Amino acid sequence: MVSSLCVFCGSSIRVAAVYREAAAELGAAIARRGMRLVYGGGRVGLMGLLADAALGAGGDVVGVIPEFLRGLEVAHTGLTELRVVPTMHDRKRAMFEVADAFLVLPGGLGTLDETIEIVTWKQLGLHDKPVVLLDVGGFWRRLRALMDGIVAEGFAHPEHAGLWTTVGTIEAALDAVHRAAGPRAGADAKWS
Repeated sequence: MVSSLCVFCGSSIRVAAVYREAAAELGAAIARRGMRLVYGGGRVGLMGLLADAALGAGGDVVGVIPEFLRGLEVAHTGLTELRVVPTMHDRKRAMFEVADAFLVLPGGLGTLDETIEIVTWKQLGLHDKPVVLLDVGGFWRRLRALMDGIVAEGFAHPEHAGLWTTVGTIEAALDAVHRAAGPRAGADAKWS
């Protein structure tokens, strides 16, 4: 069961309306399903829209932001909880520790970094939490094509292409998170 869902997404507001709308719709849908939203702690861009929509729908929202980004991403001060951590790695680890699953909206290099790292941890057997990419407007097709190329060139095993699920709608994404969650062996990180 997923009670805490981490969403990776961009902090830019200079993006198409379809992405902004998806962030707001997702935030509200997470709250309606009774899940706690965990995200990067920003007040701007898709991050802010996501958090505000979840809060507006009565949801609990936990933001995790590194100290040096508090000003750059304008830390959201109206959250249920805002955790300020020392580094980007601490942010990713803190989000991982409180989340039962991961859902990824479109975003920039930071979103890609978070996504690739959580998928790599899954590949290495550090967790088996669901990772679902919400393919708003076909945004994640290029990543799928890249992964197919990595497998075709022998840099990854064919089963690694299944480390995440890609879906096209918010409801399908939330359903995929719940279907993949079920009882899992080894769901906790194996940190050394």
